Amino acid sequence: MGQHIAKALQGELDVVLVHKLRAPQQPEFAIGAVSEAKHVYITEDLQHLGISREYLEGETREELARLKRRRALYTPVRAPISPAGRITIVVDDGVATGWTMLAALRLIKDLGPKKLIAAVAVAPPDAIARLQQEADEVVCLLSPREFLAVGQFFEKFEQVSEEQAIECLKSSSKEKG
Repeated sequence: MGQHIAKALQGELDVVLVHKLRAPQQPEFAIGAVSEAKHVYITEDLQHLGISREYLEGETREELARLKRRRALYTPVRAPISPAGRITIVVDDGVATGWTMLAALRLIKDLGPKKLIAAVAVAPPDAIARLQQEADEVVCLLSPREFLAVGQFFEKFEQVSEEQAIECLKSSSKEKG
């Protein structure tokens, strides 16, 4: 989605590396997120969910290692594009809990964009409300009250592979360069 938006707006494409922190025994359920800048955001319900500090620290270490490896793969010969003083759009196909998008927005916000826009295809109303606290503008195509998972709103919902992400970043750089 980001590649299509960047091309349509004649903008640059980059990646903001964040990853959800997974609940024990429920890896699809996000209890928070971590950014490559090592910022950790966790649900207020953590103690209520019975998740130990040790589990959270281990999960955070694992995801930070994954993000470091991905940065080396995705942009091996250049630094991330700086959003400072620029209109920046953070794109996601959909948001369930909003933790990873929240982590991405906060990481970018700390870097001083002129305007920060969150663009998502689908998200529940409570997640949109969280994002509106961080972004200057939130664009969401569909915000249904009955929301179980992002994938329920797509006919075909496949994960973007690392190879596909790398190719998108390479081809976008070639178009600009």
